[in-house]
Amino acid sequence: MNYGFVKVASAIPSLKVADCSYNIQQIESLIIQAEGKGVEIIAFPELCISGYTCQDLFGQQLLLEKCEESLFKLLDFTRSLQIIAIVGMPVMVSGLLTNCAVVVQGGKILGVVPKTFLPNYNEFYEQRWFAPSTAAGARQVHICAQTVPYGCNLLFHTQKTCFAIEICEDLWAPIPPSSKLALKGAEIIFNLSASNELIGKHQYLLSLISQQSARCVAGYVYSSCGFGESTQDVVFGGNALIYENGALIARSNRFSLEEQMVISEIDTERLLTERRHNTTFGENVRLCSQLATANSQLTTVDIQCQTVNPAYDFELTRWINPHPFVPGGDALNERCEEIFSIQTSALAKRIIHTGARSIVLGISGGLDSTLALLVCVKTMDLLQRPRKEVIGITMPGFGTTDRTYHNAMALMKSLDITIKEISIKEACIRHFLDIGHDLNNHDVTYENSQARERTQILMDVANQCNGFVVGTGDLSELALGWCTYNADHMSMYGVNTSIPKTLVKYLVKWVALTNMDEASKATLLDIIETPISPELIPANADGTIQQKTEDLVGPYELHDFFLYHFLRLGFRPAKILYLAEQAFIKQTYAEDTELGMEVGSYDEETIKKWLKTFCRRFFSQQFKRSCLPDGPKVGSVSLSPRGDWRMPSDASSSDWLADLEN
Repeated sequence: MNYGFVKVASAIPSLKVADCSYNIQQIESLIIQAEGKGVEIIAFPELCISGYTCQDLFGQQLLLEKCEESLFKLLDFTRSLQIIAIVGMPVMVSGLLTNCAVVVQGGKILGVVPKTFLPNYNEFYEQRWFAPSTAAGARQVHICAQTVPYGCNLLFHTQKTCFAIEICEDLWAPIPPSSKLALKGAEIIFNLSASNELIGKHQYLLSLISQQSARCVAGYVYSSCGFGESTQDVVFGGNALIYENGALIARSNRFSLEEQMVISEIDTERLLTERRHNTTFGENVRLCSQLATANSQLTTVDIQCQTVNPAYDFELTRWINPHPFVPGGDALNERCEEIFSIQTSALAKRIIHTGARSIVLGISGGLDSTLALLVCVKTMDLLQRPRKEVIGITMPGFGTTDRTYHNAMALMKSLDITIKEISIKEACIRHFLDIGHDLNNHDVTYENSQARERTQILMDVANQCNGFVVGTGDLSELALGWCTYNADHMSMYGVNTSIPKTLVKYLVKWVALTNMDEASKATLLDIIETPISPELIPANADGTIQQKTEDLVGPYELHDFFLYHFLRLGFRPAKILYLAEQAFIKQTYAEDTELGMEVGSYDEETIKKWLKTFCRRFFSQQFKRSCLPDGPKVGSVSLSPRGDWRMPSDASSSDWLADLEN
């Protein structure tokens, strides 16, 4: 199974202006390379058979005949191939010359799509040579001894996807044809282009394609002319670009003197999930159907034969981010600052609304409470209130180690907040006597009693101080139900409620490296390196942490990967396993950067084991998420019952677990 991935290619052949025989040879060479790599659909630039810059030579009968003669050669060349090729050439229809994309497979022409919007400004003179798609009024065209569908409203259906085509300037129109084609079902848009290079134009082009891909919730494959076109007045740098729902997943090098081809896979399952989820897209589908006219009627081209040669095993070549929640790239600092700003703005509003004189939170020396504390301190700075109004309480218990205790104390002192230390040991021993529980029985009652005692302390101190409790639990813990019901599960406001564990770790590291003095930096970096633990079981004989969360429920980087693809994209467990194997086993990574996070090494059985755990716990622990306290949504995923996720607490996980097994 390839789970909805369609392998596509954008190609830029080397060419000679008006030398159709040479050009078709270069096109054929790239087609056979793509076929050998399992590509299902390949797109070439606008007017690639003749060259875009032929100018008045488009009025020469010889050039038009050579174009059709070259197309005949291409049909013969592809007779035994499964790949679909989209090439550009001038086509005569109803006595008019049109700038067209011709779709070819297995020796047959599947359809011809004319350009709708012809630029006739600045350096462009297309209306001098071509007529727009609306001029001919034809629904069919006779070309290369075949009568085939013709028009700008063609939808091509394969066994795996539905695609459509627009040409260059069509994308730049206020309402591009691809907008309507996507609403009619096209999942991938191919654009045959000849966009010249100007200062600043390239970034605008990237933005334009990204926005259109996102707006249409579609894949977008763009191929534009490169080296070989005439440089009499303009220069073509060559752009082969592949986008998916706004994200660039493959690109070529500009200004290359060699032919280029970029290959990637577009996830049509993801696109369909996004469209189902996006009610605005659905409403536009309805409005588009209501406004349809005779001129906008679609012609559907059904492609019956296979779109990929079964002799080739499907191989995923696109990058799969192992840490999908973690920001990256050049905007790193801005992204981290934005996350903190969302958290602090949310907390500031709650403080002002409640008139709280203080905010209270438990400080364990672990990641989550550290991030929550940093947010609380920054919020007080934002409100221009003293940091002493943040009350941090460390509550040593039976499992508290010296390392976490000292880190908690050092961090609170360096941030200049109010510090309280309240041991829970005596209270828990008294409680165990009251309920008749053996102190040496370290079962779930032993653990949860400590968690609830800590929450009771926080709540009561908040009452004393006329404040409220800030929760520290994160999104990953909520997904797994790794929190004690009515203990750390509960607070008056949870600032980390939609921050996954991998991102918590990343944010704390970012703060340490960018905003802290050396002493605080050292404390924060040591907190990051401390094993994640609730510390509810006594420490080892050497004083180190015995109870390590990731040994019990699995690595959080895996669970965050599972959570993103399960919740954000709606993928089935088998596909999540497939993607996880790609991200954690097959991909290789460069050395860790200063702010980067290392990627763990796992085998298939380990990933499958923890994915089973994720599915089982996600379903069984929904009751904890059904009554979450308030907290701000920060990223694209939230488990709040008032936000992204509504699920019955007694839903069965059997089909999800079976999918993983099968």
